[in-house]
Amino acid sequence: MANGGPVEHGFPHLETVRAAVTALYRRLSYDVLRTFSTSVAPADVAFGDADDLHLGAQRVAREIVGHFRLPDARLIVGFREMTHAAHVELASGPEYFVELNDRFREHRRDIGAALAHEVAHVYLHRLGLAFPTTAENEILTDTVTAYLGAGWLLLDAYREQGGASQKLGYLTPEEFGYVLAKRALFFGEDPSVWFTSAQAYTAYGKGMERARRDGRQPPLTAAGWAGRRRYAHDRRQARGPAEGAGSTGGAGSAAYGFSSAPGGALRVDFPCPTCHQRIRVPVRGRVRARCGLCTSVLECDT
Repeated sequence: MANGGPVEHGFPHLETVRAAVTALYRRLSYDVLRTFSTSVAPADVAFGDADDLHLGAQRVAREIVGHFRLPDARLIVGFREMTHAAHVELASGPEYFVELNDRFREHRRDIGAALAHEVAHVYLHRLGLAFPTTAENEILTDTVTAYLGAGWLLLDAYREQGGASQKLGYLTPEEFGYVLAKRALFFGEDPSVWFTSAQAYTAYGKGMERARRDGRQPPLTAAGWAGRRRYAHDRRQARGPAEGAGSTGGAGSAAYGFSSAPGGALRVDFPCPTCHQRIRVPVRGRVRARCGLCTSVLECDT
């Protein structure tokens, strides 16, 4: 939790975020993911100054537990002085003890954001979905929270006013915007209408720009002139005897790669712009590909 200190910006965890989206699609079926098409509603997690602190926190916790389809899970919420925003004990259940930072006694509007991250920890614990390291697991948790409709609360908790700043979660504001944009493009739901933080709008806009860029990478037909020209050059190199199979282009997980199929036919593999699973298609001009993981239909010019 950044509280008055510097807030990291940009996309330093983007590869882990993309891997988290792929892992979520692999763990849940397409049909299960579609049940999260509606985000947590602002009214369901609203917390007024006149509300009882503990009763209000328990009410918000129940709403978020319900959103994650954990009907038998019960969160016991308490407050104490601590460095992090919150902590949950991942026991066998059905009761889970969540501790919130004492500062939320005065900043009640952000209790929903803190609880969203902790309930997502419980959800992933029950799914048995985890990454190798603690840092990667926190990125996974933030990504899943945002992609399944509760993470807009975490981005809305980001505020910078004068010399003061606040940010919850482990993703940068722009990375939260990126995941929320991915969700918006998939479900057709715009979370920006619920933002109360001006900085959240800006971060979401930058995240949307980066998310749309994923859908404009070659060999997708939406790729721009420069990308198409680079792709044509790499394809010639892959076909030539000097380079052979295995040539790649692009950058990071957006890179495409060429390989030879049995019989010598050239194939290109590239990440699905929705779920980032790699797709392999033959190099033969216009091709329509369907991602077997997220069912997206992709128009390609190979």
